Amino acid sequence: MNGGQIKETLNDGGAVFGFMISASRNGKWAVTLGGGGIDYTIIDTEHAQRSREELADLVLILKANNVSPIIRIPYPVPHYVAMALDAGADGVLVPYCEDPQVVRECVAVKNWHPMKGDYLDRAASTGVFPSDKTRDYLAARHKNHTIIIGIESEPGYENLDEILKVEGLDAIFIGPNDMSTSLGIPDDYGNPKYWNVIDDIVKRTEASGRPVMIHQQNIKDSSRAIDAGARFILHSSDQRMLQQAMQHDFGALREYTEKKLGRSLSIEVEDTVETI
Repeated sequence: MNGGQIKETLNDGGAVFGFMISASRNGKWAVTLGGGGIDYTIIDTEHAQRSREELADLVLILKANNVSPIIRIPYPVPHYVAMALDAGADGVLVPYCEDPQVVRECVAVKNWHPMKGDYLDRAASTGVFPSDKTRDYLAARHKNHTIIIGIESEPGYENLDEILKVEGLDAIFIGPNDMSTSLGIPDDYGNPKYWNVIDDIVKRTEASGRPVMIHQQNIKDSSRAIDAGARFILHSSDQRMLQQAMQHDFGALREYTEKKLGRSLSIEVEDTVETI
């Protein structure tokens, strides 16, 4: 999918599917994703180290393979939104937002970049542009771009209603690790306290006409997120999916070889991928 198709599908009440690129760096990875059955991917720059050149190359290769690239920026800072758009991203994920004013500033950049300074502030606060032509030009330039705001803490959750009032905000992201830690139940995704918050965020966000993205790590929890109403489906990461595929295939090969040799070749495997 491209950015326009992502927005159209979600606006029509449909669902899109993707996962997080947290470790992979070589552009050839994008070719693999082209045959992976996904619609989009989140390119992490919050917890992963990537140069601007590398990021721009990866975005272009993903687009060439019909996978919509969305960049998770390092901080909720408007300048990083502009950098992601300049890299060619179809969307921007702004992490860990709590202050509605910061959300307004980030969304304004997504809507009206490359306008800056007083002109940007005036457009965002009053709707006044240098001309109607400028407004129409920028609206057309960004019509297929998506900005996703991260609600990943109790303060963010408490300010959700004000955040949802920001015009031009396209979707809400929930980071389960940060949210569960903030709630005092780190990574306890079986806890009703966690899902009560998730269910409420989804209910209020969907009522405002926006979809929700929840980054769960396994089929059980991702399915529970879908049951909650998540439609911007973000499942697992490159690291975890590669490790699971290795465990599955080499486990099967070890089992097969055991039968041939008549000896045990099994080893203990574990999930060693950090959740971020």
